[in-house]
Amino acid sequence: MSAQRGSDMLLKIKNEAGGFVTVAGLRTKTLRLNARPVDVTDTSSAGWKELLPGAGTRVAEVSGTGVFRDAESDALIRAAWFAQSAQSCRFIIPEFGIIEGAFLITGLNYAGSYNGEAQFEISLASAGVAEFTAL
Repeated sequence: MSAQRGSDMLLKIKNEAGGFVTVAGLRTKTLRLNARPVDVTDTSSAGWKELLPGAGTRVAEVSGTGVFRDAESDALIRAAWFAQSAQSCRFIIPEFGIIEGAFLITGLNYAGSYNGEAQFEISLASAGVAEFTAL
């Protein structure tokens, strides 16, 4: 993967029409892929920790911070958080790949300063299998 602009990374959420809408206004975006391993270390492990391959819990976590730019994506996010319903989302990293699946909004923060713009922070976690497609 060659160097690229951070603004090319996109978070998209599926709308009622079945299309994907870009979550507008995000200035920073982060994708974390984590695996929680299962420790199977016992007295025969010779002092070394042993992990059971393929047995742990995997999670894809997406977060971002930005400014309000688009009424449709703002409404979709707000409705999903209040309903606490999993949404079909895509996270696109050009020249790397696409992570797609059901995600639950785990955090939604709004902030603003007296002489600045209104900002929001969003955190999502996979709520099922997250598929990876290489680009």
